[in-house]
Amino acid sequence: MNSSRIKIAFHTLGCKLNYTETSTMSRLFPAQEFEVVSSENGADIYVINTCSVTGTAERKCRQAIKKFIKQSPEALIAAVGCYAQLRPQAVAAIPGVDLVLGNCEKFDIAEYIRKYPGKGTPAIHSALLPEKEPYFPAWSVGGRTRSFLKVQDGCDYNCSYCTVPLARGKSRNQDIASIVREAELIAEKGIKEIVITGVNTGDFGRSTGENLAELLKKLVLVKGIERYRISSIEPNLLTNGIIDIIAGNDKLMPHFHIPLQSGSDRMLGLIRRRYRREMFGQRVNHIRKLMPLAGIGADVIAGFPGESDSDFNDTFRFISDMPISYLHVFKYSDRPGTVSEKMTGKIKPSVKEIRTRKLSELSDQKHLNFCLLNKGMVSEVLFEGRKGRNLITGFTGNYIRTEYPWNEKLEGQIRKVVLKETVPSGNMTAEIID
Repeated sequence: MNSSRIKIAFHTLGCKLNYTETSTMSRLFPAQEFEVVSSENGADIYVINTCSVTGTAERKCRQAIKKFIKQSPEALIAAVGCYAQLRPQAVAAIPGVDLVLGNCEKFDIAEYIRKYPGKGTPAIHSALLPEKEPYFPAWSVGGRTRSFLKVQDGCDYNCSYCTVPLARGKSRNQDIASIVREAELIAEKGIKEIVITGVNTGDFGRSTGENLAELLKKLVLVKGIERYRISSIEPNLLTNGIIDIIAGNDKLMPHFHIPLQSGSDRMLGLIRRRYRREMFGQRVNHIRKLMPLAGIGADVIAGFPGESDSDFNDTFRFISDMPISYLHVFKYSDRPGTVSEKMTGKIKPSVKEIRTRKLSELSDQKHLNFCLLNKGMVSEVLFEGRKGRNLITGFTGNYIRTEYPWNEKLEGQIRKVVLKETVPSGNMTAEIID
């Protein structure tokens, strides 16, 4: 390794929570000893924070690991996180991997790396999750505009397709006072927006006897933070009370991401979701009643075992009728150790492909319609960074990405705009009016 500072690069796959935890891991390495560099450049150490939510996610993890091994053959390669937790032997079997750390061990990564003797046989530190899993606080820093703040970890829901409880354990959180202190630290860095994130964010408070509504009421009092948004929240946990709180406070953005997974009640039962589509519809309609231009996204799975043409058509029609803004479409894949892995009625890949495409096309149309609904509206955009050479982009409160001619002075600024036209990228152009 270098005689001066050691160059260390971080690469993250998967959810926003992973990005949050990667940022926290990077702060464990003293700046006088380590220099954080881009993973695209040469580094002495690569830390790959992995994901295992789908088969595609695992494949991308393997591809990333192999890419960095090829890029820097002499570098120390550390794979951490969910894939490393669930399949440590498979990760360690990739030639060139040196260190495998599970979800409890990854926050001690600096010590593991200090003690690592050098390249050779990979060291695996990925123990079974303990009966009472520890909670590791995390928040991201790196840009001047937004930070992701972890408020909850783990999940008790055990949906039939999901590996998250196996990888991250039971639902748990730290208390509101601790989270508020972290928000204050974020505010001191001049960051304007916090995205509240977790594995099952709406389940916040299970460990401490608190709840998400109480947390929101305290967070909006933190000086310096101008915007909050919730990354994702289950329909059964998104109460009308929480919706009312968001509608009644200008700091809480009118943007909701609500997992649906299927518009067929029969399929929701097989998936082991804790709601039926009527509840999802009630939540969406209550949001629309209070916030007509709120951004509303949903997750949906295509090709879950046993999904008939009738089930898929139910899903398609239900989503078509719902006033939502976009979809995240996931093609079902078997996950080792889950209930659905052993289910009969597996869907042919060609059928899954067709259903995925139809839902993606529906999402594109939903998003276009939502943008057209917002055309001519006055909104506030938090400008983030450069896109290409000539544009700066940012999000409105209701989660429409906007474009404006590049101006360095706009970075990190919230400006009032009129939304103008949609462009092929799916973004909207904006005219600053303040």
